Amino acid sequence: MSKPPDRDCSLEQLEGRRWPEPPTDATPMVQNVHELRHRPIGALEPHELARLITQDEGLSWLLPLAVEILRETAPQQAAGGWFDDDLLYAVVSRKPEVWAADPDLARELKEVLAGLHGLSRYVKQEVEQLLRSLPENN
Repeated sequence: MSKPPDRDCSLEQLEGRRWPEPPTDATPMVQNVHELRHRPIGALEPHELARLITQDEGLSWLLPLAVEILRETAPQQAAGGWFDDDLLYAVVSRKPEVWAADPDLARELKEVLAGLHGLSRYVKQEVEQLLRSLPENN
């Protein structure tokens, strides 16, 4: 996860793997994930990143972008008295193995999390669980 991804490439291009078209009776979620995989990752909005991340799609490329967005937006959102936590929830609810695979990114996320306050209860629980799962030296 350490090499910065080419933001002009789609997940399909980065992975070198094209998915077949979704079945005609696919759910809107499945259809949306298929569509998002065609778009350049740098053009994805935070809620679209969250959707892909919660589906465990393209984590090695999308998590660094998500942590970057969280690092850049968290102070302003917290200062405003609220935090839009969909992307944060998507990021912190990934399995500990994901973060163990990239200790530098885990350390960066930990720094971002240290500055967040006023989180909703369900996100705060996920943050606490993630922090407990990370090694102390991260």
